[in-house]
Amino acid sequence: MLSKLIKYDIKRIAKFLLVFYVLAIFSAILTRLLFMVNNSFIIGILAQICSGFTCAMIANILINTLMRQWVKFKSTLYDDESYLTHTLPVEKSSIYMSKIIVSIGSIIISVLVIFLTLFIAYYSKENIEVLKNTLLPIANLYNSSLIRVVLIFIAAFMVETLCILQSGYTGIILGHKMNNNKILFSIVYGLLVYIFTQVFALGLVFILGLFNDNLMNLFITNEVLNFDTIRIVGYLCIFIYFIIFIGNLFINIRLFMNGVDVD
Repeated sequence: MLSKLIKYDIKRIAKFLLVFYVLAIFSAILTRLLFMVNNSFIIGILAQICSGFTCAMIANILINTLMRQWVKFKSTLYDDESYLTHTLPVEKSSIYMSKIIVSIGSIIISVLVIFLTLFIAYYSKENIEVLKNTLLPIANLYNSSLIRVVLIFIAAFMVETLCILQSGYTGIILGHKMNNNKILFSIVYGLLVYIFTQVFALGLVFILGLFNDNLMNLFITNEVLNFDTIRIVGYLCIFIYFIIFIGNLFINIRLFMNGVDVD
């Protein structure tokens, strides 16, 4: 039954996100074609306009990937569609896990589309060299390859995005336990949960700093961090946010299983 829920959720979210994916790739292709024309002032202006539109579509993909997940979470679990959802012969934990699995898949696909869009619009040997020169010091810092550095950045972005996503889910669950102003309470609770996760992450770093002088320097000095500290913080961010994601996942499932007040 979980697989059927996942298929249903994929269809609902894909109808919306595909529009942004197509527009982003189309604008990237147009940008590439226009930048290939070098002897026209007007075409150059149009190329810059298309380039700006491409960047705007990338931002839209990032924002709407989250926003649409929250909207669908609310509509299928608390609005008119919820009556069908809650009459299905499936456990509430499976319903929530379906949302999480589809959300993770949506974020991964969105990231891939963004990379594809950037590649189509801006790939050139010169831009690759600029990117390498930018990332090479970081790669040397981590004593690693450029590919590994990129993967670390992507992993950090993914776990942070998932924490933001689940904070929104927690806000919706708690907000709809209120009798009035459920949307307002959902937003407030979501923001408070996210702030709490950031404070928790900072507190955990502080506790670890009690056993590591390099980490403690983050709190007791404003000096430039040494390479070892930056490397430790980079890996810690991924680990801490992954722990927060797992912890928030279990909390949300527990809250969701305690009961749902349908509008």
